[in-house]
Amino acid sequence: MSSSRYRSWGGYPKFEQPATALSWRQQDLPDPLDETESVLPFGNGRSYGDVCLNRGGTVVGTRALNRFIRFDRDTGILRCVSGVLLAEILELAVYAGWFLPVSPGTRFITIGGALANDVHGKNHHRAGTFGMHVRSFELLRSDGTRHLCVAGAGDNQELFAATIGGLGLTGLITWVELQLRPVEGPMLKEESIKFANLDEFFRLSDYSDEHFEYTVAWVDCLARGDSLGRGLFARANHEQGIDTSAVGSEQTLKDDGPGLGLPFTPPFSLVNKLSLKVFNALWYGKQQQRRVERKVHYRPFFYPLDSIANWNRMYGPRGMLQYQCVLPGDEGRVMLSEMLKAIAVSGQGSFLAVLKMFGSARSPGMLSFPREGVTLALDFPNQPDVFRLLNRLDEMTLEVMGAVYPAKDARMSSESFQSYFPAWQNFSAHVDPGFSSSFWRRVTAEL
Repeated sequence: MSSSRYRSWGGYPKFEQPATALSWRQQDLPDPLDETESVLPFGNGRSYGDVCLNRGGTVVGTRALNRFIRFDRDTGILRCVSGVLLAEILELAVYAGWFLPVSPGTRFITIGGALANDVHGKNHHRAGTFGMHVRSFELLRSDGTRHLCVAGAGDNQELFAATIGGLGLTGLITWVELQLRPVEGPMLKEESIKFANLDEFFRLSDYSDEHFEYTVAWVDCLARGDSLGRGLFARANHEQGIDTSAVGSEQTLKDDGPGLGLPFTPPFSLVNKLSLKVFNALWYGKQQQRRVERKVHYRPFFYPLDSIANWNRMYGPRGMLQYQCVLPGDEGRVMLSEMLKAIAVSGQGSFLAVLKMFGSARSPGMLSFPREGVTLALDFPNQPDVFRLLNRLDEMTLEVMGAVYPAKDARMSSESFQSYFPAWQNFSAHVDPGFSSSFWRRVTAEL
């Protein structure tokens, strides 16, 4: 079994680790577990940092757990085993008139991983997080016991809350039951709006979040002065009243995975100050009109990077670090301006820096990341200067009582984590003693 299969998407930290994989016939944990060894479930490896890694322990691959158990086409209730990809759910559901209630920026994650990281999407202001639409799941603990966790019912309410966003630490999720949302087909009506600065972004967001289910913005992370925070704002709703036979069939929807991409890892990062400057200028300038309306298939709207196989390789052998923070309240809006100034001055950042407003809905998850405010996400090439910059961004985030997303982190301090997530000690009581991760050991170290 190739250990390279069990690395994070960001490629940092990088190390070899023991791994075992479950099969669709076998959903039991390795037996017996050595008393000194810990395990960690590993889905499809799309977490960026070390939340999916377990240095010194073993990871347990769950991708082969990819069976559908039950799908009610009348109600949109789906039950499947935890290794099923979101892409596979969409293949099954869209032409039956259903869609994921919440989806992150890639469809190549498992449903177990979506639950364990309590993922969010472009409709957080309407639908909240993924965990808010989970009806029930089964949890297999290291002592062999199985626990049925049902939203709002039964004796396992705290275990339910700990597992939603619980980073795979409370046990192995064997199956998940999810409530899908109705749609009339695979198409959306999208508007793309060019905005000049942060003030205009906030005005667009305040209006769009009332009238559109999906909103998100690309921002030029190198712009300064009067153009600070300029970018392209995308907003969309599912198209209504359409004939699905006019836009395709189940055959045309067949998902063959990513398209062409990088066949190898280049010896150095293709993302640097020069390439960033050129790309950002071209990307901002590609739309000549201020507003463009169009009908689009859900795939390019929700998953633009999924069309490029192994796009993470562009960052070279050292990998990358992604940073996503949420900054609450009016203070957060002011701090976002300071944060973008610091990033622009550093000359570091990513081709696809993303801005989005989170709504007020709160997930049941104890360690859920989203909270009301503005969220910024960027990728940074792994180089010495980036750690100093990210430490500075942490200070800014802490100043306004924000948080950084664990699923995309590889270096936050224990002090920062415990400030971002004050419920961590309550959560700790529900961590399975046989489970651990590199992330968890790092962020719960003694202060």
